[in-house]
Amino acid sequence: MYISGASLTDGSFINLHCHRSAARDKLEIVSWDTLAFGADLLQNGYYSLGIHPWHIEAQDCRQALVTLAAQLQDADLLAIGECGLDSGIQLPLLGQIPVFEQQITLAEQAGKPLIIHCVRAFHELLRIKKQRKADIPWIIHGFTGKPALAVQLLAHGCYISLGSVLLQAPQQARLLLAAIPLQRLFLETDAAAVPISTIYRIAADLLDMDGLILQQLLTANFRRVFFDE
Repeated sequence: MYISGASLTDGSFINLHCHRSAARDKLEIVSWDTLAFGADLLQNGYYSLGIHPWHIEAQDCRQALVTLAAQLQDADLLAIGECGLDSGIQLPLLGQIPVFEQQITLAEQAGKPLIIHCVRAFHELLRIKKQRKADIPWIIHGFTGKPALAVQLLAHGCYISLGSVLLQAPQQARLLLAAIPLQRLFLETDAAAVPISTIYRIAADLLDMDGLILQQLLTANFRRVFFDE
């Protein structure tokens, strides 16, 4: 397993998705978009790289895919994303799907997981997943939907990462945590200005479980999904 400069222990706080590094270790995956990416900006840590659906029209996606492909050999690039589908933006899904599928192809070729942004487009997302029959992990980041939708995503092999819902809707988060097996769960800060330890504390309280045990379980998920351990 390659973990350069990290102190990855069974009690680590794994931050699946954030937009700026809050620590000098490698226990978080910092999300970069090709629109603003430069290899010189990396800060010696794990990261993901992708074309966010919000930024498709703001860049030359052909060149963005070249940039993405050029980074695939970097061991610190743990995932492709965030990428996905968003029905709440001006660009129709028909304009988003080809870009998403090209990123799926790159992820499949590199054997890297996908970190997925999806807003009110889960039916289309699952259609694509069933069609592709991919065996790379798909991780739905920042999930805020209903437990029934979470169960549907889990049935199709997805992992689910929770973040803001723990801060803003704890009762909904409690229901989601009851529906998601811990072996398919990740936690994240995304853009929230809180430490990842706060997210873990809230989740552990809602699960009524020891916080260290939760850390150990999610560290095991991280090792399995990103390092095939």
